[in-house]
Amino acid sequence: MSIRTQYDSDLEALKAALAEMGRSSADAVEDALEALCTADADAAAGIVKGDGRINNMERDIEHRCMTLLLRQQPVAGDLRRISTAMKVVTDMERIGDHAMNICGYSALLKEKNVHFSQEAREEIAEMRSVCMEAIDSLGTDVSDAVSWLTGVAALEQKMDDMTSQYRQSQLNRMKSGTCSDEGCILFSEMLTDFERIGDHVLNIAQERSGASLS
Repeated sequence: MSIRTQYDSDLEALKAALAEMGRSSADAVEDALEALCTADADAAAGIVKGDGRINNMERDIEHRCMTLLLRQQPVAGDLRRISTAMKVVTDMERIGDHAMNICGYSALLKEKNVHFSQEAREEIAEMRSVCMEAIDSLGTDVSDAVSWLTGVAALEQKMDDMTSQYRQSQLNRMKSGTCSDEGCILFSEMLTDFERIGDHVLNIAQERSGASLS
Protein backbone atom coordinates (compact mmCIF):
# COMPACT_ATOMS: atom_id res chain seq x y z
CA MET A 1 0.00 0.00 0.00
CA SER A 2 1.38 3.42 -1.02
CA ILE A 3 1.86 6.22 1.48
CA ARG A 4 -0.97 8.22 -0.11
CA THR A 5 -3.30 5.22 -0.10
CA GLN A 6 -2.56 4.60 3.57
CA TYR A 7 -3.09 8.29 4.29
CA ASP A 8 -6.50 8.30 2.61
CA SER A 9 -7.41 5.11 4.45
CA ASP A 10 -6.44 6.66 7.79
CA LEU A 11 -8.55 9.75 7.06
CA GLU A 12 -11.57 7.57 6.24
CA ALA A 13 -11.00 5.57 9.44
CA LEU A 14 -10.91 8.84 11.41
CA LYS A 15 -14.18 9.93 9.82
CA ALA A 16 -15.78 6.57 10.67
CA ALA A 17 -14.53 6.73 14.27
CA LEU A 18 -15.99 10.22 14.68
CA ALA A 19 -19.34 9.06 13.33
CA GLU A 20 -19.37 6.11 15.71
CA MET A 21 -18.56 8.29 18.72
CA GLY A 22 -21.24 10.74 17.67
CA ARG A 23 -23.83 7.96 17.58
CA SER A 24 -22.66 6.64 20.95
CA SER A 25 -22.91 10.07 22.57
CA ALA A 26 -26.39 10.58 21.10
CA ASP A 27 -27.48 7.13 22.29
CA ALA A 28 -26.16 7.87 25.79
CA VAL A 29 -28.25 11.05 25.99
CA GLU A 30 -31.35 9.35 24.61
CA ASP A 31 -31.01 6.42 27.02
CA ALA A 32 -30.36 8.77 29.96
CA LEU A 33 -33.44 10.84 29.15
CA GLU A 34 -35.56 7.73 28.80
CA ALA A 35 -34.38 6.52 32.21
CA LEU A 36 -35.12 9.95 33.69
CA CYS A 37 -38.60 10.26 32.20
CA THR A 38 -39.55 6.73 33.26
CA ALA A 39 -37.88 7.09 36.68
CA ASP A 40 -35.85 3.95 35.95
CA ALA A 41 -32.88 4.29 38.31
CA ASP A 42 -31.63 0.77 37.51
CA ALA A 43 -31.44 1.55 33.80
CA ALA A 44 -29.62 4.78 34.60
CA ALA A 45 -27.05 2.88 36.67
CA GLY A 46 -26.43 0.56 33.73
CA ILE A 47 -25.82 3.50 31.42
CA VAL A 48 -23.27 4.98 33.82
CA LYS A 49 -21.32 1.71 33.79
CA GLY A 50 -20.93 2.03 30.03
CA ASP A 51 -19.52 5.56 30.16
CA GLY A 52 -15.96 4.32 29.77
CA ARG A 53 -16.63 3.37 26.14
CA ILE A 54 -17.11 6.99 25.08
CA ASN A 55 -13.97 8.05 26.94
CA ASN A 56 -12.02 5.30 25.18
CA MET A 57 -13.34 6.50 21.82
CA GLU A 58 -12.14 10.01 22.60
CA ARG A 59 -8.62 8.78 23.37
CA ASP A 60 -8.58 6.63 20.23
CA ILE A 61 -9.61 9.52 17.97
CA GLU A 62 -7.11 11.87 19.57
CA HIS A 63 -4.39 9.26 18.95
CA ARG A 64 -5.46 8.91 15.31
CA CYS A 65 -5.32 12.68 14.86
CA MET A 66 -1.87 13.04 16.42
CA THR A 67 -0.55 10.15 14.32
CA LEU A 68 -1.78 11.80 11.12
CA LEU A 69 -0.34 15.16 12.12
CA LEU A 70 3.08 13.79 13.09
CA ARG A 71 3.58 11.19 10.36
CA GLN A 72 1.76 12.53 7.32
CA GLN A 73 2.19 16.33 7.43
CA PRO A 74 -1.29 16.94 5.99
CA VAL A 75 -1.98 19.73 3.52
CA ALA A 76 -4.28 22.65 4.36
CA GLY A 77 -7.65 20.97 3.67
CA ASP A 78 -6.82 17.77 5.48
CA LEU A 79 -5.18 19.71 8.32
CA ARG A 80 -8.48 21.54 8.83
CA ARG A 81 -10.38 18.24 8.95
CA ILE A 82 -7.99 16.76 11.50
CA SER A 83 -7.88 19.84 13.74
CA THR A 84 -11.69 20.01 13.58
CA ALA A 85 -11.90 16.36 14.60
CA MET A 86 -9.74 17.08 17.66
CA LYS A 87 -12.09 19.89 18.72
CA VAL A 88 -15.31 18.02 17.92
CA VAL A 89 -14.31 14.92 19.86
CA THR A 90 -13.98 16.96 23.06
CA ASP A 91 -17.52 18.28 22.71
CA MET A 92 -18.81 14.76 22.01
CA GLU A 93 -17.17 13.51 25.19
CA ARG A 94 -18.69 16.38 27.17
CA ILE A 95 -22.13 15.48 25.82
CA GLY A 96 -21.54 11.97 27.17
CA ASP A 97 -20.58 13.45 30.54
CA HIS A 98 -23.82 15.41 30.74
CA ALA A 99 -25.73 12.24 29.87
CA MET A 100 -24.09 10.60 32.87
CA ASN A 101 -25.10 13.55 35.04
CA ILE A 102 -28.71 13.11 33.95
CA CYS A 103 -28.48 9.44 34.90
CA GLY A 104 -27.28 10.55 38.30
CA TYR A 105 -30.43 12.59 38.79
CA SER A 106 -32.53 9.49 38.22
CA ALA A 107 -30.73 7.82 41.11
CA LEU A 108 -30.97 10.92 43.33
CA LEU A 109 -34.69 11.31 42.74
CA LYS A 110 -35.21 7.75 43.91
CA GLU A 111 -32.76 8.02 46.81
CA LYS A 112 -34.25 11.27 48.13
CA ASN A 113 -37.83 10.25 47.30
CA VAL A 114 -38.34 13.40 45.25
CA HIS A 115 -41.34 13.54 42.93
CA PHE A 116 -41.82 16.22 40.31
CA SER A 117 -45.21 17.73 39.61
CA GLN A 118 -47.07 16.90 36.40
CA GLU A 119 -46.16 20.32 35.04
CA ALA A 120 -42.47 19.77 35.77
CA ARG A 121 -42.55 16.32 34.11
CA GLU A 122 -44.14 17.87 31.03
CA GLU A 123 -41.41 20.50 30.92
CA ILE A 124 -38.74 17.81 31.11
CA ALA A 125 -40.44 15.94 28.27
CA GLU A 126 -40.50 19.09 26.14
CA MET A 127 -36.85 19.80 26.85
CA ARG A 128 -36.02 16.19 26.04
CA SER A 129 -37.72 16.53 22.65
CA VAL A 130 -35.81 19.67 21.67
CA CYS A 131 -32.54 18.29 23.04
CA MET A 132 -32.80 15.15 20.91
CA GLU A 133 -33.82 17.20 17.87
CA ALA A 134 -30.64 19.24 18.28
CA ILE A 135 -28.45 16.16 18.70
CA ASP A 136 -30.08 14.34 15.78
CA SER A 137 -29.45 17.36 13.57
CA LEU A 138 -25.73 16.65 13.81
CA GLY A 139 -26.24 13.40 11.93
CA THR A 140 -27.81 15.03 8.89
CA ASP A 141 -26.01 15.73 5.62
CA VAL A 142 -24.71 19.28 5.35
CA SER A 143 -25.44 20.40 1.80
CA ASP A 144 -26.00 24.05 2.79
CA ALA A 145 -23.70 24.75 5.75
CA VAL A 146 -25.07 28.22 6.48
CA SER A 147 -28.72 27.12 6.53
CA TRP A 148 -27.87 24.00 8.54
CA LEU A 149 -25.86 25.93 11.15
CA THR A 150 -28.65 28.50 11.45
CA GLY A 151 -31.10 25.70 12.21
CA VAL A 152 -28.86 24.17 14.88
CA ALA A 153 -28.27 27.59 16.45
CA ALA A 154 -32.04 28.16 16.61
CA LEU A 155 -32.50 24.89 18.50
CA GLU A 156 -29.70 25.77 20.91
CA GLN A 157 -31.30 29.17 21.55
CA LYS A 158 -34.65 27.47 22.13
CA MET A 159 -33.02 25.26 24.77
CA ASP A 160 -31.54 28.34 26.45
CA ASP A 161 -34.94 30.03 26.50
CA MET A 162 -36.66 26.92 27.84
CA THR A 163 -34.02 26.59 30.55
CA SER A 164 -34.71 30.10 31.83
CA GLN A 165 -38.47 29.70 31.59
CA TYR A 166 -38.63 26.30 33.27
CA ARG A 167 -36.20 27.26 36.02
CA GLN A 168 -38.45 30.18 36.91
CA SER A 169 -41.54 27.95 36.76
CA GLN A 170 -39.98 25.49 39.20
CA LEU A 171 -38.95 28.33 41.50
CA ASN A 172 -42.55 29.56 41.47
CA ARG A 173 -43.76 26.07 42.31
CA MET A 174 -41.34 25.93 45.24
CA LYS A 175 -42.60 29.28 46.52
CA SER A 176 -46.20 28.09 46.26
CA GLY A 177 -45.39 24.88 48.14
CA THR A 178 -46.02 22.50 45.22
CA CYS A 179 -42.34 21.62 44.93
CA SER A 180 -39.78 20.85 47.64
CA ASP A 181 -36.51 22.76 47.98
CA GLU A 182 -34.64 19.56 47.06
CA GLY A 183 -36.80 19.06 44.01
CA CYS A 184 -36.21 22.64 42.89
CA ILE A 185 -32.43 22.26 43.19
CA LEU A 186 -32.34 18.97 41.28
CA PHE A 187 -34.61 20.34 38.58
CA SER A 188 -32.40 23.41 38.13
CA GLU A 189 -29.23 21.32 37.94
CA MET A 190 -30.89 19.03 35.43
CA LEU A 191 -31.80 21.99 33.25
CA THR A 192 -28.18 23.12 33.35
CA ASP A 193 -27.09 19.81 31.84
CA PHE A 194 -29.68 20.13 29.09
CA GLU A 195 -28.43 23.65 28.38
CA ARG A 196 -24.79 22.54 28.28
CA ILE A 197 -25.62 19.74 25.85
CA GLY A 198 -27.09 22.39 23.57
CA ASP A 199 -23.90 24.44 23.87
CA HIS A 200 -21.74 21.48 22.84
CA VAL A 201 -24.05 20.60 19.95
CA LEU A 202 -23.69 24.16 18.65
CA ASN A 203 -19.89 24.00 19.06
CA ILE A 204 -19.81 20.84 16.96
CA ALA A 205 -22.06 22.37 14.31
CA GLN A 206 -19.89 25.48 14.09
CA GLU A 207 -16.78 23.36 13.59
CA ARG A 208 -18.42 21.01 11.08
CA SER A 209 -19.84 23.84 9.02
CA GLY A 210 -16.28 24.93 8.25
CA ALA A 211 -14.77 21.52 7.43
CA SER A 212 -15.51 18.53 5.21
CA LEU A 213 -16.57 16.15 7.95
CA SER A 214 -20.11 15.50 6.77
